[in-house]
This record gives sequence, structure tokens and C-alpha cells, in this order.
Amino acid sequence: MEIRVLRYFLAVSRAGSISGAASILHISQPTLSRQLMDMEDSFGKKLSYKLV
Repeated sequence: MEIRVLRYFLAVSRAGSISGAASILHISQPTLSRQLMDMEDSFGKKLSYKLV
């Protein structure tokens, strides 16, 4: 797993949405969604994007 993808996950958690994080990260929403889906597949679990 790449550090970049972990940063993407953190950005989504902080922004509260994938589209908001994509805007902050200056990448497209579909690209960000795909990266997060790949991350979920590698863990074999659905990720929660809400900060506690």
C-alpha cells in the first residue's frame, strides 16, 4: 500500500465526503473512489470515513 492512498483516506475523513476530498486533493472524484475501493479490497473490509 502506498502512503499516497493513506493520505487520500485521511483527506476523505477530514473533508467528510469523497467529492470534498477530491476537490482539496485536486484529483477527480472517480479516481479517488477507485483508490479507496482498491484499499478496501486489499483489507477485505469496508472502510469507515468518519473521524471519531
